[in-house]
Amino acid sequence: MSKALPELTGIHHVALITSDYAASRRFYVDILGAQVISETWRAERESHKLDMRLPGGAQLELFSFPSPPPRVDSPEACGLRHLAFGCTDIEAIIERLGEHGVPAEPVRVDALTDKRFTFVKDPDGTPIEFYEVT
Repeated sequence: MSKALPELTGIHHVALITSDYAASRRFYVDILGAQVISETWRAERESHKLDMRLPGGAQLELFSFPSPPPRVDSPEACGLRHLAFGCTDIEAIIERLGEHGVPAEPVRVDALTDKRFTFVKDPDGTPIEFYEVT
């Protein structure tokens, strides 16, 4: 059995590239409530970089680039499958998202943990899971 590296402290950040910076910024900051740490326009790269803090301290980095290639549209493709957020009240999450026009899939129950979860998609179609942790 391998041992964790003692120097690791957890996930620091997840980076996402968006095709529509304003729509994604609105989704993560205004709808999900991520806290803006810093926001930068990098003219030489024609790129925005938005650093956000999530509850619990993990960070999201949001990048925009001119004409990024589309996301592979298969959840079983190699790479990031989805981004999952823990929550304490899945109905409240679904209601708040619905108020902003973000539809949620029907709530399912994890057969292994008996916990409830649902998925939505961010403006670029990235699957976002809300997993009830109480």
